[in-house]
Amino acid sequence: MLTCYDASFASLCDTAGVDVLLVGDSLGMVIQGHGSTLPVTLGDTLYHTRCVAAGSARPVVVADLPFGTFQSGAEAAYAASVAALQAGAQMVKVEGGLWLAPTIAYLVTRGVPVCGHIGLLPQAVHVLGGYRVQGKSTDAAETLEVDARALGDAGCALVVVECVPRALTPRLQAAAGVPVIGIGAGPECAGQVLVIYDALGITPGKPARFVRNFLSGSSGIAEALGAYVDAVRDGSFPGPEHCF
Repeated sequence: MLTCYDASFASLCDTAGVDVLLVGDSLGMVIQGHGSTLPVTLGDTLYHTRCVAAGSARPVVVADLPFGTFQSGAEAAYAASVAALQAGAQMVKVEGGLWLAPTIAYLVTRGVPVCGHIGLLPQAVHVLGGYRVQGKSTDAAETLEVDARALGDAGCALVVVECVPRALTPRLQAAAGVPVIGIGAGPECAGQVLVIYDALGITPGKPARFVRNFLSGSSGIAEALGAYVDAVRDGSFPGPEHCF
């Protein structure tokens, strides 16, 4: 999985063999220049979803539901999900754990495939006190296990796990019972996701620990994306240096 926001990158990712394209609300930071994902609107997501869907054929397109579109209840989440699927997504992604399970079940029973997201939640950055590794204490780890199990039981098809200790990941994978896609969660996950600009080394500032620049040493973007796909599939990424 890679994030993607436009037709050109979507086409390159498709050719490189990327399985899932996430129209992430990370666009608020890497495209719009904001300091967080919070300013992203549903209209922003729908625009970029249409672009990605137009540029790709094989990958599954997943659309992030932005902050404020699903937290108030199942009906609001359903309305936003319908718009995302009509824009070309095949799945929506929502951030949250146990509290969100009833909403996820509501969506799934009405024909909306859902990807969950636990661990570090960018939409809850102000509550979490910043971008920090989650699940380090015994209590926090147990809470994440409860969250993972609740999302799987509610019907999530995938669960993204962000910034947790590597040792915790197998427990979350077992609890979820569905493929776990990691970002800063170690190689034990069923798959990996990166922000595409991070994977190409073109995000300003110091990269996060879990990031690898696949453009370095490559002849161009197409080769770099292929190198990312190969590294995830052969298990060489993420390496120990990318884990917590």
